[in-house]
Amino acid sequence: MNALVIGPGRWGTFIAWYLDTIGIDVTLCGRESSDKLKALMRDRKNSILTLGENVKITTSLAEIENAELVVISIASQSLRALLGSLAKYDLKGKKLVLCMKGIEIESGKRLTEIVTECLGEKTPVAVWIGPGHVEEFTRGRPNCMVIDSRNDELKHELVDLLQSNLIRFYYGTDLIGNEIGAAAKNVIGIAAGVLDGLGLSSLKGALMARAPREISRLIEALGGSGVSAYGLCHLGDYEATLFSEHSHNRKFGEMLITGEKPDFLAEGYYTVKALVTLGERYNVDLPICRAVYNVLYNNSSPTEEMSSLFSRSLKYEF
Repeated sequence: MNALVIGPGRWGTFIAWYLDTIGIDVTLCGRESSDKLKALMRDRKNSILTLGENVKITTSLAEIENAELVVISIASQSLRALLGSLAKYDLKGKKLVLCMKGIEIESGKRLTEIVTECLGEKTPVAVWIGPGHVEEFTRGRPNCMVIDSRNDELKHELVDLLQSNLIRFYYGTDLIGNEIGAAAKNVIGIAAGVLDGLGLSSLKGALMARAPREISRLIEALGGSGVSAYGLCHLGDYEATLFSEHSHNRKFGEMLITGEKPDFLAEGYYTVKALVTLGERYNVDLPICRAVYNVLYNNSSPTEEMSSLFSRSLKYEF
């Protein structure tokens, strides 16, 4: 099988590396202006991994015509523009997989909704989500992930194709819940980083208990199953997102407090804006997301936002 991976970031490059290790012919594609792609073309490696000699590297999206499997791993807010560029190619019969997490800010739409809107029903799409860091996978440390899709045939075909001793895949059963949960965990990661920065890491246990309750309410309002918030897409990803030194979102939240200037913008920065909008649209209370939003967009004091969470009206846990 031939695969095209679009996106030369650390996750997209890992996906290309992983597909190569399980015997799939893979091409990694990025923009000509991408410094990450230029480095890969020059050295075939980044700061984490080295690509095998069989992995092709290109700047041409036309390579999609030779691919049976198309994996997209880019910033979520750039998806619609990319799909506009792909629309001119014949995508019939191709398997499209999103290895990315987020919600479009302008529309509040899930990423698979954007794919269907741009490419139509002719191109079935799946999501590949769940815990794990490139730094861990490339050291041979396994993890569990989820593949979900409205197309059951595609879902089962992908799990069978991609399964290995490094990644155990589960069949997803709730596309709405899995997409929202996966996107939202990045916001909770920022909240965890804020706690670390404030010296309140012991509160991450409470964050782990309350955040899935919050996200489950939103998932249910959108028509999904609240149970999904307790699966691999969200709660199952907390160790990697709330505690790991490799978590961009956690580190971003911590740096907000310590005053360091990150040289990256965490995906949760965008996602929280979309989540707050969805919460207002569907009348769902999202106090943790709202607190993160206020810190990021309204210049609120992290300490005051923490105090506001503690001063909320008393209620039963469940």
